Amino acid sequence: MSGIAPRPSGGVGVVPAETSPPDLRLVGLAVAAWLTALAGLHLGAGPLLAVTVAAAGVTTVGALHLIDGLGHPRAAVRRYGWIVVAVGLGVVCGGAATAARLAIRDAPPVRALAEQRASVTADLVVRDDPRPIRSAGRPGMLLVSTELVQLTGPDGRRIDASVRLLVLTTDPAWRGLLPGQRLTADGRLGVPRGGDLTAAVLSTDGPPERHGASSWAQRAAGTLRAGLQRACAPLPDDPGGLLPGLVVGDTSRLPPAVEEDFRATGMTHLNAVSGSNVAIVVGAVLLLARWARAGPWLAAGLCGVALVGFVILVRPSPSVVRAATMGAIGLAALAAGRPRAALPALAAAVTVLVLVDPELAGDPGFALSVLATGGLLLLAPRWRDGLRRRGVPPGLAEVLAVPAAAQLACGPVVAGISGTVSLVAVPANLLAVPAIAPATVLGVLAAMMSPIWPGGAEFLAWLASWPAWWLVVIAHQGARLPGGTLPWPGGVPGALLLSALTVALLIAVRRPLVRRLVAVVGVASVLGALPVRLVFAGWPPPGWVVVVCAVGQGDAVVLPIAPGRAVVVDAGPLPGAVDGCLRRLGVREVPLLVISHFHADHVGGVAGVFRGRRVDAVLMPSSTEPDSGREVVRAAATAGRAALFTTVSGARHPIGDVDLLVLGPPYPLAGTRSDPNNNSLVLLATVAGVRILLPGDAETEEQHAMVARATPGQLRADVLKIAHHGSAYQDVGFLDAVRPSVALVPVGTGNTYGHPSPGLLARLSRGGARVLRTDTDGDLAAVRTSHGLGVARRGVPAGRRP
Repeated sequence: MSGIAPRPSGGVGVVPAETSPPDLRLVGLAVAAWLTALAGLHLGAGPLLAVTVAAAGVTTVGALHLIDGLGHPRAAVRRYGWIVVAVGLGVVCGGAATAARLAIRDAPPVRALAEQRASVTADLVVRDDPRPIRSAGRPGMLLVSTELVQLTGPDGRRIDASVRLLVLTTDPAWRGLLPGQRLTADGRLGVPRGGDLTAAVLSTDGPPERHGASSWAQRAAGTLRAGLQRACAPLPDDPGGLLPGLVVGDTSRLPPAVEEDFRATGMTHLNAVSGSNVAIVVGAVLLLARWARAGPWLAAGLCGVALVGFVILVRPSPSVVRAATMGAIGLAALAAGRPRAALPALAAAVTVLVLVDPELAGDPGFALSVLATGGLLLLAPRWRDGLRRRGVPPGLAEVLAVPAAAQLACGPVVAGISGTVSLVAVPANLLAVPAIAPATVLGVLAAMMSPIWPGGAEFLAWLASWPAWWLVVIAHQGARLPGGTLPWPGGVPGALLLSALTVALLIAVRRPLVRRLVAVVGVASVLGALPVRLVFAGWPPPGWVVVVCAVGQGDAVVLPIAPGRAVVVDAGPLPGAVDGCLRRLGVREVPLLVISHFHADHVGGVAGVFRGRRVDAVLMPSSTEPDSGREVVRAAATAGRAALFTTVSGARHPIGDVDLLVLGPPYPLAGTRSDPNNNSLVLLATVAGVRILLPGDAETEEQHAMVARATPGQLRADVLKIAHHGSAYQDVGFLDAVRPSVALVPVGTGNTYGHPSPGLLARLSRGGARVLRTDTDGDLAAVRTSHGLGVARRGVPAGRRP
């Protein structure tokens, strides 16, 4: 977002709209080089060379034909002919550069050791900051991007190679490394997943051996970044963790809930250094220069100094250099006094960056930076002027046009990455606009002041925390809007599909009739995108297929068989709570009581199920932990004269119109974070054609094991009772396999466990699920109606004020 140019009033805004067509002479070159490099990363050097040679031949013939016909009377033929030649030249340049780097990546000595998973000693140079990644099997995993200098194999043979190596480690000694740091590490090589220039993956559990110090620029950046963190330490967690992310891309203190909210509302780009950060800092300097009546070249020089200083502050890693390049495009247009030169400058920058580092072609951050800048250059000026012609004030028109253009341009990439389309991204980013610049500028000043005057830095950070707090509020509220995100095909197909639809809409809405049709269809689509509606009815609501009882911090689920008869799964922590829920539902007979596992929050209330009711049988898991819970169930079953049975994965238990299929655990799990939770019975219940998944307290390990063993579509369900009261220990693959329309969370009011996880709730909402929870909504029901699936809630749970 770096299309900076002087406005007539002396401010900073998007470049003025041009009446003449945009200069596209270099755009074809840039796009062709980019797409060729991206294809080459996945195809390999051999096919890419063949394409490059063919393109070189076609380009040469086309160029000679145009040179021979320079006197052609039709200017359009010459103009578009040279664009075709530029495209061919882009294919040749992108293919040659990428093929050369792929040949180095796939050099036989390193590739052979990686395929053998050999134990090696590697001399490395750190390329970027170590990043934490989520791993179910190895918590605290770090990913470190490095450049290999020398490799010593198991036979002592040394290999000199300059290739990229990814380090996977759990040792905390890797956290403090700076880009440019030289080190030695021992580990085991592995084959990378492909699609980039990584030659191998080094897995290590030991600390690195450091050699010397990193460069002065990196050390200076480390000092300023640490000072900013100290200045933000007294602030509340949410704005205090967000501010370093806004300023320098440091998200180490950012709460996971805030991160998920930003992702759900399309604001995650604010947590990383991008062209927008560069534009804000450089724009502030430009305003000061204009206020001091500096000329264009002096203003550009001052902005250049600010740009270099900002790069040093946020660390000159590849991603930061990329963002700075995008930001420098506005400077070039400003210095030349030609806003129309911004688009060719963008195309030239893309071409140079891709040729220097072809891996950028597959980097989502690079695509987002380029597309956002392109949107500001091509779309925002015309939209701004169109709003002005319709009576919108100039300042408001620009504020509306900028985030809308950037979001529309970035939408296909975001959809491809997340598999969702956000309906709240544009309004959320629009509301965020007034807060981004002050938070960023004040944060930069706080970082710069921290080594000199820590107290002043804390004051500036406190001032910056107010706009940061506003951003947190926007993300928090936007992430909780029902239907705020819609499911969309992920990956490259999804991105291409949305790109095609976006281009078609941009072309179609030029006609007034089409604009009105698009508006009507858009509104109808949004309203129709909420497949699950809230049903307002008595209790129990007609057509209910499952009820999750509000029993506090515990589970109790009811599946209807016939009036007065139901299957009960788990009994909650207290007898009175589950008894009250069953009385409200009119349940007098329980042919089957299922116990998912023997923790107290699932069996403590078992006597309440038997209170005044006939219970025919109790179904239990084969796992006996903990023994105290098992004895409570045995005693209640004995006193109530109910038969006791155990079951295993794959068993089916039909009870009237309720069909129960045991899906988990697929095998006994041991050594997990909680073995009793991860040996919970996982049931797929089918009631009146509605599939309901009840996973007990299954955590990441059991969920992952079920995904690995399940047949295609076996885990798919309409309703999901969220496992373990909505804890953060959820397997992403499991949630993706279930893809529920309704998610019901049994959780206690004011619990001290942090349940439910805000990140989990945001993810479910982004996936299109209607999410309800017992601590705020009381008893919850999924209802089958004539219009499809609905949800109902009884009201405020006990212990909570209305």
